Amino acid sequence: MITNKIEALLFAAGKPMDKTKLQKVAGVSDSEFADSLKAVAAHLNVDESGIRLFESEKDVALVTDPEVSDIVREHLRKDVMGELTKPSVETLAIIAYRGPVTKPEIEQIRGVNCTLILRNLMIRGLIDELKEGKAPEKYSVSMEYLKHLGVPTTAELPDYEDLHKHQMLDALQKQTQ
Repeated sequence: MITNKIEALLFAAGKPMDKTKLQKVAGVSDSEFADSLKAVAAHLNVDESGIRLFESEKDVALVTDPEVSDIVREHLRKDVMGELTKPSVETLAIIAYRGPVTKPEIEQIRGVNCTLILRNLMIRGLIDELKEGKAPEKYSVSMEYLKHLGVPTTAELPDYEDLHKHQMLDALQKQTQ
């Protein structure tokens, strides 16, 4: 079924997706895609659902129902204000020492999906998402992160040179490419 593919892809993305890219990934025709978006909207854009499908001319995204946005915002605020989890610290260290780095590269090093961790780190202002044309997004630490640590550049981090160009990690990345 096409609608479940589109819904799953939008959920996994966690951010707006370009319609053309989404259609290509789903592997459907223009009319199938338009019909599928309508079906997903009909399924989600109802009073009983906490999720809505929002659509612009260019992008489409799953978003929180505006009626319950206050409770979600409060919950996320607690996430942002609390301490970083061990997986968040690990991911942040990878980005600091190996960045700019793509999500698949981070996941290859960590061995698990990092979508939510990356989102939380961006919400906290600790990392930046870099977009370079059609290339996959890369992540780097933000100025806020550097200011918090009191270092002017990532090159000033302890053991930066050894970890930035770590032979074992470089070999692992080349092996899977």
